[in-house]
Amino acid sequence: MEPITPIIGIETLPAWLCWLFPLVGALFSPILAKIHPKVRDYGAVFFSFLSFLMAAMLIPLLFNIELLPKWEILPWIDLEGLPVLSKIEMGVLIDPLSIIMANVIAFISLLIMIYSLGYMKGDPSLTRYWFFMNFFIGSMILLVMSENLILTLFGWEGVGLCSYALIGFWYKDSKKDYIERWVGEPPEAYPPSHCGMKAFITTRIGDLSLLLGALIIVAFTGTLSYIGLLEEVQHLPHESMWILVPAAIFFFGGPIGKSAQLPLMEWLPDAMSGPTTVSALIHAATMVNAGVYLVGRIFPIIYVGSTVYPEMISFFYVIAWIGVLTAFVAGTQAMASNEIKKVLAYSTVSQLGYMMLALGVAGTTLEFALGYTAGVFHLMSHAVFKAALFLTAGAVIHAVESRFLHHMGGIRKEMPITFWCMSLTAFSLMGVPILFSGFWSKDMILESTLLAGQPLIFILAAVTVAITCFYSVRMIALTFLGKKSDRIHEMEDGGHHVHEAPKVMWIPYAILAAVTLAFGIGSIFPYNGIGIWLEHTFEGYLSKFIEIEHHLSPVSISATEAALPQELAVLMTIVSSLTMLLVGTWIAYRLYVKRTVDPEKLVGSRSALKSMWTFLFRRWYINAFFYKVFIYPTISISRWALKHIEESGIDKFNYVVADAVKSFCSRFRRTHTGVLNYNVIGMILGFILLIILMFVALVW
Repeated sequence: MEPITPIIGIETLPAWLCWLFPLVGALFSPILAKIHPKVRDYGAVFFSFLSFLMAAMLIPLLFNIELLPKWEILPWIDLEGLPVLSKIEMGVLIDPLSIIMANVIAFISLLIMIYSLGYMKGDPSLTRYWFFMNFFIGSMILLVMSENLILTLFGWEGVGLCSYALIGFWYKDSKKDYIERWVGEPPEAYPPSHCGMKAFITTRIGDLSLLLGALIIVAFTGTLSYIGLLEEVQHLPHESMWILVPAAIFFFGGPIGKSAQLPLMEWLPDAMSGPTTVSALIHAATMVNAGVYLVGRIFPIIYVGSTVYPEMISFFYVIAWIGVLTAFVAGTQAMASNEIKKVLAYSTVSQLGYMMLALGVAGTTLEFALGYTAGVFHLMSHAVFKAALFLTAGAVIHAVESRFLHHMGGIRKEMPITFWCMSLTAFSLMGVPILFSGFWSKDMILESTLLAGQPLIFILAAVTVAITCFYSVRMIALTFLGKKSDRIHEMEDGGHHVHEAPKVMWIPYAILAAVTLAFGIGSIFPYNGIGIWLEHTFEGYLSKFIEIEHHLSPVSISATEAALPQELAVLMTIVSSLTMLLVGTWIAYRLYVKRTVDPEKLVGSRSALKSMWTFLFRRWYINAFFYKVFIYPTISISRWALKHIEESGIDKFNYVVADAVKSFCSRFRRTHTGVLNYNVIGMILGFILLIILMFVALVW
């Protein structure tokens, strides 16, 4: 490959600065802290604002698809001796996916940083907090703007590091903080440091799989560039194409880990031990979307490969089924959770499953644009309303000083702004028509499954809609409605009254609630709504790279022929979606709003319901399975190794060596008497020995 050294133009400069500014802000946090704490705090927010400004400057390019993609490559490391890679390059790729992702990340990050000014006020470790928050923002935007795999991995590992550090931000694991800062209940209650390590190890498994897949792909294609991979995959010898099937599956291991899909999903609910701002930014709106983004980024590469080698379509079926099963399982887990943030965490895992499902079914049909758009649209929609839900939950936790739903209740009048913001954004999560963005993006996903001829996936996804409505109404009712809990009464008796969050906290989530409404209203228009515009945008852009002849992909054609007519698919989607919405909402309303039946007595009076509730509360025993099969045996082996190898073997050997050296030194020290005569005799003997050695050397 000839060296490419383009000059950075003014039009593409924001693509570099939008991730460089937060990284610079992270480095400046300790320096600004030396000046004054307020300079540090507002400085951290200012750098995130600059990132948002740079990302927003890329938006006009979305309306000129003919000009995209734009990419700029700077030579970084020359590896001329390697037969496969002659050069590792550093570059940014500007296309609809990267522009949308960068703006979603930068916009939500800015609002959460502003919210942090109130929520984290007075924390003794704020310098560390601002450092990792800005470092995360920079790494995440770098990940989505990267033009090649190697730079993507830099961002990928950066966000993983920040996730670990911020989940365990309150790493002292104080028992007195159990009600606010731990996560889970016995027998599955964990402190922050444990949760941080759990997230780190679990995502490492996925990352190793990703790295293995990336190495195989690079070895067989000879390029790291996404644009280059699109070209190379069409020219590989047919007999070598089979290797890309397992390579793509291995590659998908990274998204499974980062986006908490089955079976690596159990770290995300426990990540809620970190500050709520961390949960909102990293584990709801941005980092967990990295896996979805990466699947979207390599989608055209694998799709084009499947036209040459149809067996590669199995990659998309794997994604679709893992996505829908994750959505269903995580949704049911949320139904029984007693912690407000954990309900939202399970919900996040479930909605990420929807996004994976959409991208998966998109790859099984010639009409790929609808499913692809549905996945990206739901990513945008979910990032906004789920960030708002977490921030409102943080305001409630801040007010009642507890994470448990049974410590809340009856505070609607005391926190009206928070109540309405949580309710409106929960409506979007539920898919309430017509004013809420979640309705349009989720229905688009359901429609894409029908058009792809996947009825079983459609049924599971539709049932999950009812589950989503159930736990959303339950959460709102237990948080704001009904009678006040005993804990709130005790707080009021002690002179501490629940009140609305300060403006610096409620304004950010009020803006997010307004945006989710704007997305919903903007999607109503039949010909130029947001969803339709996104579909035209992605179809026009991806068509530059995906030029499919019908005879090239028989598997895709069979899926298309089995699909329903679009009008019927739309009708079935609307009817199913609304039916599931009403079913889930009605059951939750009867149990938790009207209280016509006490849910605790209902569950306690029927052994089958109690067993089911226990099964869901224990997270389908998936978490317990991992601990029993992997964690506890590892701990037992480590303890045995500590006792029999470390302490009995290595330590004893070290002590023996140390004692021997000590004994030798003690005996040798006796020769140092300090008597002058002995010293002179020693010098003479040494001189004689030196003469003998010199004589022997000359004779030899």
